[in-house]
Amino acid sequence: MKKLLVPALLVAIATSACAVKLGDTSSDAPAAEAASFPALDAGKEPVAAVVQRVLPAVVNVTTDIFQQDQYGGAQQGQGVGTGFIVRSDGVVVTNCHVVEGASKITVSTSEATPREFNARAIGGDCEHDLAVLKIDATGLPTVQLGDSGSLMLGQRVVALGYALALEGGPTVTTGIVSALDRTIKAQDPNCSPDVCGTEQVRTYSDVIQTDAAINHGNSGGPLVDMQGRVVGINSAGDDSAENIGFAIAIDSAKDTIAMSQTDPLAATAYLGVSTQSVSAALAQQFNLGVDQGAYVLATTVDGPAQAAGIEEGVVIVRVADTEIASAEDLGKALEALEPGQRVSVEIVTNGGASRTVDVTLGSRPLPTELP
Repeated sequence: MKKLLVPALLVAIATSACAVKLGDTSSDAPAAEAASFPALDAGKEPVAAVVQRVLPAVVNVTTDIFQQDQYGGAQQGQGVGTGFIVRSDGVVVTNCHVVEGASKITVSTSEATPREFNARAIGGDCEHDLAVLKIDATGLPTVQLGDSGSLMLGQRVVALGYALALEGGPTVTTGIVSALDRTIKAQDPNCSPDVCGTEQVRTYSDVIQTDAAINHGNSGGPLVDMQGRVVGINSAGDDSAENIGFAIAIDSAKDTIAMSQTDPLAATAYLGVSTQSVSAALAQQFNLGVDQGAYVLATTVDGPAQAAGIEEGVVIVRVADTEIASAEDLGKALEALEPGQRVSVEIVTNGGASRTVDVTLGSRPLPTELP
């Protein structure tokens, strides 16, 4: 299947203020994890010392995305963004638009030999372009969350991220806080009308503006102060102007990050297919041999369906004991099942021949409950 490399969307971000401050050392900070952050090396150049502390916790976030082609079918493209680890057992923060619409989310570490993990969303706030992911790992390096409310104009900051999806690891850029409390409106054609309205425009307030270079692929990465504490979540640059980038103020994200850890969204079953309901016209066009079911437009690379031998162009007519008459029926059937469950799936190939395959269901990367 052809893959299209598409950078994470270019939008400007911020959210409303909130009180919870993860990473604080005060007694009223959330007890999610007692992290220890080493002192910066006074002998190093300041920016190099900051990078040495923060970089191990910066990750590359890539997504597989089903995209409609001009013929009404689907093919799988790929999006690229950045994230950072806030808890050593694999809690990762990124932008919602980095993972929006993903059929698969992969998190890769910034080590010389990166480790790759499948990820799923455990929380977030897409209205404010925030997503919190979970990967199955322990003992990971973490980054400390700072206090964006204490930022001053002219204060030095460092941005880290996988700019332009360039090979060879993350990019580091430096600059200053150029402005605070910006309000930004950004067009986002991939944002659902439920979140962005019919004009698909996001509106954000309290945005940090910086002249640190932020490009496609930087989205979701950390903007840190000179103590290596995250003060913002990089969103994107502004193509219409030079030396202007924007970031979510970290204070406005802390409540959502904390809630995602204390009350994560439950994992839901995942088959790894893009489908549409069989119609009379579709059945005749492709000689399907059935007049109802869920027609498979595409399968996720290395997903549960593909691993079981389910291919594009077949029709799913039964999952376990549930008859499937439409794509909606397939979704409802999966909601009643559990990740890791092994189920029988009956499919019909062109011409009407049927067969049954056993599929071990995965975990859906983006639960439907994510705002």
